[in-house]
Amino acid sequence: MERLLHYVWKYKLYAPAPLATTEGQTLEIIDPGIQNEDAGPDFFNAKIKLDGTVWAGSVEIHEKASDWLLHHHDTDKAYDTIILHVVGESDYQPSRSDGNRIPQIILPVPEKVSRSIDWLLHRETAFPCFDAIRQIEPLHLTGWMASLLSERLERKTQEIACLLTHYQNDWNEVFYIILSRNFGFGTNSDAFEQLAKSIPFRCIQKQRNSHTQIEALFFGQAGMLEEANDDRYYRLLQQEYDFLRHKYKLTPVGRHLFKNLRTRPDNFPYLRIAQLATIWVHHDTLFSSLLEAHNLREMKDAFRLSPFVYWETHYHFRYASPYKDKTIGDKALDILLINTVAPMFFVYGQHHKRPEYCERAIQILERIRPEKNTIVSHFCQAGITVRHAGDTQALIQLKREYCEKKKCLFCRIGFQLLKAKQTENALSFKI
Repeated sequence: MERLLHYVWKYKLYAPAPLATTEGQTLEIIDPGIQNEDAGPDFFNAKIKLDGTVWAGSVEIHEKASDWLLHHHDTDKAYDTIILHVVGESDYQPSRSDGNRIPQIILPVPEKVSRSIDWLLHRETAFPCFDAIRQIEPLHLTGWMASLLSERLERKTQEIACLLTHYQNDWNEVFYIILSRNFGFGTNSDAFEQLAKSIPFRCIQKQRNSHTQIEALFFGQAGMLEEANDDRYYRLLQQEYDFLRHKYKLTPVGRHLFKNLRTRPDNFPYLRIAQLATIWVHHDTLFSSLLEAHNLREMKDAFRLSPFVYWETHYHFRYASPYKDKTIGDKALDILLINTVAPMFFVYGQHHKRPEYCERAIQILERIRPEKNTIVSHFCQAGITVRHAGDTQALIQLKREYCEKKKCLFCRIGFQLLKAKQTENALSFKI
C-alpha cells in the first residue's frame, strides 16, 4: 500500500477533486517534490498551498499515520522539515520536535489506478510483464537500460567505496580483494573474498618472487594443505606454508567454505586459486597497469597467464589428469572485466574526479559480448534485444532490484504498461 501511495503521489494520479487535510485545511499540491532514494523524508523540495499560504519543504508518506512513531520520526530532527504527511489511514496526528502539528492528508487513490496496478502487482510470476514488454517503444527501453546500467555500477561503487574506507584508500589492496572475490565465479565468491582478506596484500607482494610461496599462501590459507598426501609438490607447499604461516601469523579460513559440487573442472576452486596466484606472481600492482592499458586486448593479456606447470596435469592435488592448457578462457576473462575492472574504473573516476575513467568503464562493458544466464535469456524471450555486456548488466539490475522486489511501480517498463492500462480502463468505463 505504501508503494502505491508513493506512486500516486509522485505521478499526481490522485483524484482532482478539492483536497483537504485531516484537520480541514484546504490543500493544493503545487509540486510533489523529488523522490529521495537515501535516508530521510520520502520527497524533498515539495511545494503546497495550505489555506492560501504556500509552503515549501519535505513530504513523508506512510500506509498508516502511526508509522510515524514506529519509524521514530518523532525524535528525528531531520523530519522537522516535513510540510505534509501523506497517509492511507489516519490513526495518529504527528508533530514536529517543537510540538507543532504537521498537516496530514489521507491520499485518495482513484479506482482506475488501483484496478490497473492490481493487473501487474498481483501476478505471481518472476516477470509480471513478460507477455507485455513488446508493447513498450524501443526508445523507452533504451533510456531505461542506460539508467539501469548506471544504477548497477553505482551499487558496485558503494561496495568498493566501503572497502576503500576500511583499507585507507589502498587501491591495490581493494583491487586484490575484488579480483579474488570474482575468481570465485559466483559459487565460491564469498569464500574467495574471505581468502583474500585473510592474506594481507603486502604479504603477497613480499613473496611474489617465488611462485611456490605464493601458491603456498593461497592454498594454505584456504585450508587445502592440511591432509596427508604423497604428492611431492603438495608436500613442498605444505613446508612453505608452515614457514609463511608463522612468519605472518596467519589463520586459515577453512576448506569447507569452498564448493566443488555442480562445478565444471575448469571452475574447481583448486585450479582457480592456482590461476589467481599466477596473476600476483606476474604483477606487483596490476590495477595501475590496467589503468594504463590502451585497449581491451591489453587488459585481457594481463590476465591471460598460464599457471604453474604442475596444473597442466592437475585440477586438484588428489590425482593427475590428462594434459590441458589451464590459461584462463575468454568467457572467464569477460566476467573478470565486467565484475572487477569496469566497476573499479568507475569508482576510480568518481573518487579522483576523472570522468574519462567512468566513461572507460562503460566502454569496457559495451565492447564485451552479452553474458549468458537465465535472467538474460528470460528477458530476451520477452522481446528485449541485448547487444553487449552493458545491456546484460542492466537486465540483472532490473531483475534483482525491481522484479524480485516487486517494485513494478518504480520501473519505467511497469510505468508505461500501467499508463496504457489506465487509458484502456478509462475507455472501457466510458463505453
